[in-house]
Amino acid sequence: MPTDGLIHLLDSWRKRRIVVVGDFMADRYIYGHAQRLSPDAPVPVLAAHRQELKPGGAANVALALRALRCDVACLGVVGKDEMADSLRQSLQDAGCDGSGLIADPARPTTVKHNFIGLAQHRHPQKMFRVDEESREPISSALTDRLLKRAQRLLKKTDVLCLEDYDKGVMTESLCQGLIKLAKRAGAAVLVDPAAIDDYRKYRGATCITPNRFEAALATGRDANDADPEALVSLGRKLMRDLTLQTLVLTLDRHGLLLLVKGAKPRFVPTRAREVYDVTGAGDTVLAMLAASIANDSGWHRAVELANVAAGLEVEKFGAVPVDLDEVLLDVLAGNHQEQGKLRALQDLVPELAAHRRRGKTIAFTNGCFDILHAGHVNYLRAAASEGDLLVVAINSDRSIRKLKGEGRPVNHEADRVMVLGELESVDYIVVFDSDTPKRLLRAIKPDVLVKGDEYSHDQVVGYEIVESYGGRIARVPMVKGRSTSNIIRKINADKPGK
Repeated sequence: MPTDGLIHLLDSWRKRRIVVVGDFMADRYIYGHAQRLSPDAPVPVLAAHRQELKPGGAANVALALRALRCDVACLGVVGKDEMADSLRQSLQDAGCDGSGLIADPARPTTVKHNFIGLAQHRHPQKMFRVDEESREPISSALTDRLLKRAQRLLKKTDVLCLEDYDKGVMTESLCQGLIKLAKRAGAAVLVDPAAIDDYRKYRGATCITPNRFEAALATGRDANDADPEALVSLGRKLMRDLTLQTLVLTLDRHGLLLLVKGAKPRFVPTRAREVYDVTGAGDTVLAMLAASIANDSGWHRAVELANVAAGLEVEKFGAVPVDLDEVLLDVLAGNHQEQGKLRALQDLVPELAAHRRRGKTIAFTNGCFDILHAGHVNYLRAAASEGDLLVVAINSDRSIRKLKGEGRPVNHEADRVMVLGELESVDYIVVFDSDTPKRLLRAIKPDVLVKGDEYSHDQVVGYEIVESYGGRIARVPMVKGRSTSNIIRKINADKPGK
């Protein structure tokens, strides 16, 4: 699919209301060095030096949705213990509504203790995990309390997410009650199912998102069968059995399979990435699908974005939420592989805004850059050092003719863009047709406006615009004797008969 539609969707993104119900848990990470074996057993010894506590399970989905700029309410069951208090605080700090987490003194808050070793200065590696949990099904009284809260939370909600880790909370009566309430409220229901052999408790949901092994377990089929027709058949069976409208089957490095009732199957291949850790990838898929559908993306675009987000997630260690700007920049990078560094102004502005939200500063300079020479290269290197990203605005052919007369430019617009695009110092190129770059400065609002030191501060065109919003002017040294005009004069002087 062309990515223009994805860029427009992300650029017009709105904050939507999502309710997350499921197994809320904590991930505790114990980091240390594992450089020797125990003298009394053939096992590695972890010399712990740091601990970290992160929300996990359904809580990780909630954080992922917040990173995607959603309004998130949480509903679930935790223990009446210190870990539950930490979990609520983490959700609150992230901006999630955790008031729907009901304490059950009969069960502990689920905690996964992850032991992470570092050996010989390599990257961290999970050694083993210890789970502290109860898988006992919740009582009917607790189910009723959850459904009553859900009825209130689902008012004005766009999507309901069910995140099931088979810890006893997501019983059939709770799942079916939630699906019915969501249908009445007009909210789509997206389910990340547990690794169980019976999916009947999810029947009537809008969409489920199993991986190929979970789907195989639920259907009794071969998980290793990668034949496309077999995968489609497996997915169609789940859709029929559960009365689903949509199914998204995650295929790890092979991407995603989208099945929509009444439509042809679509395989969405993943982009090759340096996989680091698959932890949290399934949560990220659910969150991105939910946020996209809430933004009226349609299923194909939602799956495209979920594929991008999951790819970004596996490049991180542990479950780290992928924010919307990361997704936007990754989509833009894919879109511009063939386009190079040239941007239209309407595309450049949101791209730079995404960079800014990630802490990048923008430097800007402008000129004709007709015959590129050593002076230009030196100047652009200096300009690039004034910010994290350098935008170079070049005059159009028409505006150069107006400024310098007929016979200029020597190199046409497309050629000048191509040559500048090969310079490492240049990150973006934009062409302007007016006499000055003032319109660009007002739209881009660079942090730094760069010009050569042959201009005084007050001679820098647009200085007052940049300084009006707190930007600054940087005047950088120019190489004496190096100019396009001098090169042209030398060429003309060397012509026969001159």
